[in-house]
Amino acid sequence: MFWSASPAAAAHLSAATPGSSGPTSLDDATEKATNAAGWVQENWGTWLTSGLQIVLILVIAVVLRHVIRRTITKFIERMNRTAAAAQGTALGGLLVNAERRRQRSEAIGSVLRSVASFVIMGTAALTVLSVLKINLAPLLASAGVAGVAIGFGARNLVTDFLSGVFMILEDQYGVGDEIDAGVATGTVIEVGLRVTKLRGPNGAIWYIRNGEVKRIGNLSQGWSTAAVDVVLAADQDLQRARDTITTAGEEMSKSEPWNEQLWEPVQVLGLSEVHLDTVTISVAAKTMPGKALGVERELRWRIKHALDAAGVHLAPRPLPEDEEAEATDPSAGMAAPSALNNPLSPQSLATNPIAAPSKLGK
Repeated sequence: MFWSASPAAAAHLSAATPGSSGPTSLDDATEKATNAAGWVQENWGTWLTSGLQIVLILVIAVVLRHVIRRTITKFIERMNRTAAAAQGTALGGLLVNAERRRQRSEAIGSVLRSVASFVIMGTAALTVLSVLKINLAPLLASAGVAGVAIGFGARNLVTDFLSGVFMILEDQYGVGDEIDAGVATGTVIEVGLRVTKLRGPNGAIWYIRNGEVKRIGNLSQGWSTAAVDVVLAADQDLQRARDTITTAGEEMSKSEPWNEQLWEPVQVLGLSEVHLDTVTISVAAKTMPGKALGVERELRWRIKHALDAAGVHLAPRPLPEDEEAEATDPSAGMAAPSALNNPLSPQSLATNPIAAPSKLGK
């Protein structure tokens, strides 16, 4: 402890231990009270100093924690206000997802506030124990062993948490992004420190632990590519088909809402496949992130109408093997003629039952 008894107080205490006779007169009681008062007077300064130190440490820790947490909160709020202001502009509506940025900033702020509170209050607790003259070595050793045990027991939880922190800090994906996480593909509806929620194409909600994600393909960052293959008959005019497809792409890029979703003109890349009876023309366009599928469907619709109006015919659909065989030989599905179909043929007569002989007369 941080105090030591005076020799007189020690003698007094030894006299008051079990087995002693105790004070027997007024002089002994007076001496005992005097020694106790002297012991208190001798150590009260140490007590006061230690108490003031503990109070000062706690006050500093509480004030510092409040200031840091408030600073982090104001910083996060300013980030959210900036995102909300940018969302109202034309360019911000295309490039900034306010909900995604809000959740990302809130998650980062929560982590920073928790880390700040843990570090400040933990340091204050250890400082108070050192002021009380308590040996911290056994305590730290025990905490280290407990931490290792907890780390082994909850290693998956720690892995998920750390992976989630780095995913958020690196902005790998956010709310509204279309991602391929390997184990599932869909639209991100919630980003957490331990679990990420996706909504799949069929409406199913997938809960993916962040520690289980080994790779992430973000389909909503930067730009996307809409690719369409047009299969024509081999005897069609390719230059006419090229001009028709180019014109259809230009008209699409000038109409709403495709003028915002198409970031570059529709390009006819050329022939990607050439067969004996068909040719394939590849068409591509750079689009807004996450809008490639819609652009592809609309582009196929317009190309088909434009080719029909220009008199350019698409390649016929190949028939399955059984249908192709029937189309090649119509009689292949017919049964072979049989002599049994004619009741007068010898074969039919031979199959008729033999009549029973009539009764012979006596």
